Amino acid sequence: MRPDTPAENVDHNAEAARLERTADRYPEDAEALLLQAAAHLELAGDRPAASSLYDRLLAAQDGLENPFLVRALKAANLWEYGHEAEARAIIDGVRAASPRDPAPWVIVAEALESHDELEQAQETFTQGAKVLLTDVPEPPYSTHPLLFGRHRVRRMLGLAHDEWDTLADTLHSSPVSLDELHDPKRVWSLGSENPAELEAEISRLRAELGTYREALSRPFPVAVLHWPASELAELVDAYPSLSAEYPSHEEHLATIEASLRELAASGTANLGIVSGTVPSYEAFAASEGTSPSETSLLPQYATTLAARGRAAEWPPQRGAGCWCGSGRVYGECHGE
Repeated sequence: MRPDTPAENVDHNAEAARLERTADRYPEDAEALLLQAAAHLELAGDRPAASSLYDRLLAAQDGLENPFLVRALKAANLWEYGHEAEARAIIDGVRAASPRDPAPWVIVAEALESHDELEQAQETFTQGAKVLLTDVPEPPYSTHPLLFGRHRVRRMLGLAHDEWDTLADTLHSSPVSLDELHDPKRVWSLGSENPAELEAEISRLRAELGTYREALSRPFPVAVLHWPASELAELVDAYPSLSAEYPSHEEHLATIEASLRELAASGTANLGIVSGTVPSYEAFAASEGTSPSETSLLPQYATTLAARGRAAEWPPQRGAGCWCGSGRVYGECHGE
């Protein structure tokens, strides 16, 4: 689908079929491609076919990067076409596994919320926040939807603000506060004849639209390219001119961490790291009609890997291993 194709003109079934064919050609990207295909099938109303794709991915679970994300999406999809008991069982399993990725928490909590299970949705959002944000000084960008969703459900339940609700208010950048956007008594003023009510509701809708646009404008992280030691040695050996870009592997790792910290200090959110391989990079260079020795190709390669869902979040979650692959905890390695 072209980026400028209006959503109403998309043939979701055809797009799903195209993505499945692409996944067969590029098995290393099959997970991201099949998840997109399943989303198109859900939009087309073919939820059983979408479930089949989720099952196809889960059948190869050993090779999945995000198995709990796939399970969460399957549960949400199943519930939408009448398989509530199975969906609940999968949701219970996701919660019991306590994944370190915020996306599965958000998906299963929103599935509960959409079916008016507000107490359980609140418990799920809160459980995810405890797992991912306890003793974390600055919530990573990817956890913001978890805090916003928790705030929304708690407002609907009429619960008093707590520290995480206050934090959600702080992270929310829209000119209209979360309290106003999530007000359960909010008047749907588009049907009102009162100009003041109409203007207020339009302002709220603009704020919500701005938030969605901001999220959609950053569908994947700003990613820095990382070469494992063996790959970097092979790269520089094959393309000696790149040695000026990569004097040593140790300096390469230090530059990555410094670059990411500088980006974070400048206010850039949603940062990540992608790991390259020489065969993949050479294939990308060939597709671009450019020599792999061109340094200008390196950031383009990183962006392409991030767009394919290959980026790992930076900084890593508390207690997670360092991005460099040393086997040490990030806080004791490059996070020192």
